[in-house]
Amino acid sequence: CVTLPDGILTDDVNRIANDESIDIVVELIGGTTAAKDIQLQMLNAGKNVVTANKALLAHHGEELFNVAHANGKCIAFEASCAGGIPIVSAIRTGLAANRIDAIYGILNGTCNYILTDMTNKNEDFETALAKAQAKGYAETDPTLDINGADTAHKLAILGEMAFGCQISFDDIYFEGIENVTSLDIRYGLDMGYTLKLLAIGERKDNGRISLRVHPSFIPTDSPLARVGGAFNAVSIMGHAVGQTMYYGRGAGMMPTASAVVADIIEVAMGNSKRIFDGQKIEQHDKAVTRLDSIDNLISRFYIRLMVKEQPGVVATYARILGDHQISISGALQREEPGITNVVPVIITTNRTCQKNMSAALAEIESLDIVTDKATCIRIVGIPEDKIED
Repeated sequence: CVTLPDGILTDDVNRIANDESIDIVVELIGGTTAAKDIQLQMLNAGKNVVTANKALLAHHGEELFNVAHANGKCIAFEASCAGGIPIVSAIRTGLAANRIDAIYGILNGTCNYILTDMTNKNEDFETALAKAQAKGYAETDPTLDINGADTAHKLAILGEMAFGCQISFDDIYFEGIENVTSLDIRYGLDMGYTLKLLAIGERKDNGRISLRVHPSFIPTDSPLARVGGAFNAVSIMGHAVGQTMYYGRGAGMMPTASAVVADIIEVAMGNSKRIFDGQKIEQHDKAVTRLDSIDNLISRFYIRLMVKEQPGVVATYARILGDHQISISGALQREEPGITNVVPVIITTNRTCQKNMSAALAEIESLDIVTDKATCIRIVGIPEDKIED
């Protein structure tokens, strides 16, 4: 319990802005309206800002950073990404000697908790979500978590630092886990894959940058596949250091407080200002030309089709995939208890272009033999450093 002298607590923002004895203001109210106004007011009043507001930075970071620089102040935001994991400082200082080539992150504890229960306990999505809400891992309205937007906010912030260019939330392609089924998770496990909601930032050979959030099948023996429950983890590939991994609690009162207090200390010591001033970030209007569209993504894919049991089904979908230059790496037809006259067909592909896959699925879904919307999940290969024998 902390006892404060009379007159310290106030609900008057102007009083704080006009108090010259205050050097650091901590904004933790969230949102992108009042929080933005407060940060701008404090920066213009000559205060440094510490924040955990990922949405605000993802949507308005360029404006806020410009105002901070104009006033000779800084914004510190370690708590905005991955809770108590010091991932922001790792990218900005610990990996400063590296060209960051890729980021693969589990950045939302709600989604990871839900997917872990669906994987380990064969629960359906609604049951796993209800348990997450009961344990306090999910909000009453979990939309921003489960639709991938929360993860996209964090990727915008981490991607900006990793790739040295201004990135907006609108630059991030994202999908959530609302339509994930235990059936697909089980089929993935049978093939040696675990399903995770991943934030992915990759620097391609041509210099373009791919930024996306979506459910991903990754090898079950990979380190990220073993991250369970509400924990977060980030794998970063640097050209000099190779693969580095960061793991810990991505949310919660004390992990977040740990990051906020660390930022306050760093600002007070002058470290945050030096780093903030030294970070060279390409402006968004120039950087946007380097950001790649999801349509250009080259990936392997998992596809599940619900088709009628009748002759010619295999030949029909194989022809359509072939017409769109999609090569099948494996296919199987499974009988499921309780389902009659319709069978799941599971297809995995070799590497192909997203726009080809989207066109092929649209054509396949229009067939009379297909009874439901196709499930399509990207299969992601995460580079790993392994010690040679």
